[in-house]
Amino acid sequence: MEYSNGFPRKRDVSLQELSKRLAEFAEVRGWDQYHSPRNLLLALVGEVGEVSEIFQWKGEVAKGLPNWSSDDKEHLEEELSDVLLYLVRLADVCGLDLGQAALTKIVKNAQKYPVTSTDHTTTSTCN
Repeated sequence: MEYSNGFPRKRDVSLQELSKRLAEFAEVRGWDQYHSPRNLLLALVGEVGEVSEIFQWKGEVAKGLPNWSSDDKEHLEEELSDVLLYLVRLADVCGLDLGQAALTKIVKNAQKYPVTSTDHTTTSTCN
């Protein structure tokens, strides 16, 4: 198995695993005192802003980012990872099961936006 930074590459990672690793990471560094819901939310918003900056002047971007350099893709990967990690940590600190909440939200959205015979486009699950 190939490793990168001590972690196996190209495998599915659960939100629970991320949550556990983040909690351990914060605990051994004494950062728990700073990880209040408010502080984590503000950090999350800052990271979303960094993702926005990457896209700010690119106009419409094709799926798969075919015209992006590997450096640009790596930068986006890092910033999206920051967003995910803060989101997972925020949910954990708030005592929420983010994975279950997301699945429940998809079911609610399916009920709210049922498929009809006239639907020709995909609707968002993010409402």
